[in-house]
Parts: sequence; structure tokens; C-alpha cells
Amino acid sequence: MERTVQDALGRTVTYSYPPKRIVSLCPGITDTLFALELQEEIVGRTRFCIHPDPEVKAVKAVAGTKDIKLEAILALRPDLIIAEKEENTKEIVETLEQHVPVYVAEVQSVEEAYTMIQNLGDITDRVQQSEKLISSIQDGFNSLQGIASGSAMYVIWKKPYMAAGDTTYIHSLLEKLGFQNTVSEFPGRYPQLTTHDIQQANPNLVLLASEPYPFKEKHIPEFQEMLPKARILPIDGEMFWYGPRMLEAVSYFKKHFTIE
Repeated sequence: MERTVQDALGRTVTYSYPPKRIVSLCPGITDTLFALELQEEIVGRTRFCIHPDPEVKAVKAVAGTKDIKLEAILALRPDLIIAEKEENTKEIVETLEQHVPVYVAEVQSVEEAYTMIQNLGDITDRVQQSEKLISSIQDGFNSLQGIASGSAMYVIWKKPYMAAGDTTYIHSLLEKLGFQNTVSEFPGRYPQLTTHDIQQANPNLVLLASEPYPFKEKHIPEFQEMLPKARILPIDGEMFWYGPRMLEAVSYFKKHFTIE
């Protein structure tokens, strides 16, 4: 049957319910769809959708998050495409919606991550599974409340330096852990930062994400030179994904951030 819903952007989406052939254009959403027991329905993904491993490898990669292979996507005969506002571009959505119903999610906070899971459960006829996943994540995240303190900066890119700012899921997560995000004072969601900006922000802790830029131990000295008193910590960026990785992240955060 046909069903009409509103997506996270208030767009009206009419599609065949429940969808039997889904293309996901966001890694966290693909991961979530598998957790909602939709492995038989997912027919397409991006090349960055790497979880759950190895199950996701059986799904055809037909896009990046900023680029798509239109003919390859249409060849899969999807009845629903799921995108995410930050991960995918407006142009991608506008191109695809001429051919296939496109539902756009939006996640800018921990609370919106729960809403995204709930909405995905609703539009795919997996309400029970979504409620169970949300409950499990909330139980874990409630135990994280305020485990850390001080100020932090989450660096995602080099040349130019870029970090997670306000109105991002990462910012929301840092605050829930108990950190003050020193980058939230800079304009933009992922502001570009000069060496002077980083020194001015002066965080107690600098988190060097493993993705999208692959920061490693070898990058510690350049940040230590800028911030001699700060702790510089390479971090697994996948632990800052929304969706099922949030379950895995609980023990990871407790290991790295718990106040002694």
C-alpha cells in the first residue's frame, strides 16, 4: 500500500509501505537499518557504509555521501531512498526524488539520534525493533552523563584544520560526557581553524579523530606544540557515529574519559 509521511525536513514523502527495496546514503543510517533487522530490504549503500561488518559487504555500493551513480541506483529498483541532511547534498536529494521517493533524516544531537531511530522504525515497519534499540542505547548513555570534565576540541581535518562546532551530533555528545566544546564559540558547524584559533580556544583535551581525516599518533607533536599543556588523544571516530555504534561507544568512552 502507499503511505505518506513527513521527513525530518518537513518534506512530504509518499512511498510503498513497508518498503522492500531500500537504498541508504548515510553510514549511520545503513548501520541502523541492519540493527532494525532490515538486512533483506537493503539493496544499496554508499562506499563509506562499513558497518555492520561483514554483513554490509553483501550490499551493493552505488554512491558516496556527496556523489551518486544514478543509473546504478535506479537499476536496483528501490522503492525508498534514505538520506541525511548533513551527510548528503541538496542536489543529490533533488536528483533522486525525480525518480524515487527520498526520505531525509537529520541528526544534530543525541536526542535527534533517538528520533532518527524511532522514525526509521516507523517508516520501515520496524517499530518494536527501534524501540528496543533506543532503550538499550539510552540505558548505556545515561551511565555516561558527566563522566568527564574540562574543555575539549574534536578535530576532524588537517590543511585546513577543522573541528566539530555547535549544532553537531559530536558537540551534543561531548556535552553529554561532561566536556565544554571550546569550538562552539566559532561560527559554523565545522569551522576552519588557524593555529592562533586553536591556541585561543585552549582546550584541556584535543581529540584527533580517525576519520574523515586519518589522524594518528604521529600527529600528536604538532598539536602538542600549539597546546603544550593539553592532552592530545587520537580517537576512534566511529565511536562518534550515531546509530548502533552508540552501544559500542559506551564502554569506549568510559575507558578513555572517566575521571580518576
